[in-house]
Amino acid sequence: LSRECVTPAGPADRLHPHGAAEQRTRLLQATARLAESSERVAESRRSMVQTEQLGVSILHDLHQQRQSLLRAGDTLEDVDQQMSRSRRVLAGMAYKLHRNKWITALILTALLLAIAAIIYLRLHH
Repeated sequence: LSRECVTPAGPADRLHPHGAAEQRTRLLQATARLAESSERVAESRRSMVQTEQLGVSILHDLHQQRQSLLRAGDTLEDVDQQMSRSRRVLAGMAYKLHRNKWITALILTALLLAIAAIIYLRLHH
């Protein structure tokens, strides 16, 4: 088939015999640019999907870290409460120890005074 059978010759073709070739060249260039643009769009989409997947992964990791921090905070509160109870128990024990030392010292002093009084009374009668 000849070109004339496929595309009818128009007035522009008769006036400019190279016009159809130029138009064909421009059409091929436009098609090539469109293909390049389509490839860039496809690459951008692939990049967008990868970025979105990375973002989802990061959000998942951050959520897990937040949960870990919340659990650690709860554990820390429990430890703090236990430490407070332990301090109260130790303070109570220290108070009782101090009180018992004074009681023991008073009893010992009283016994020594009683022994001294008994010895004094036995020696002088």
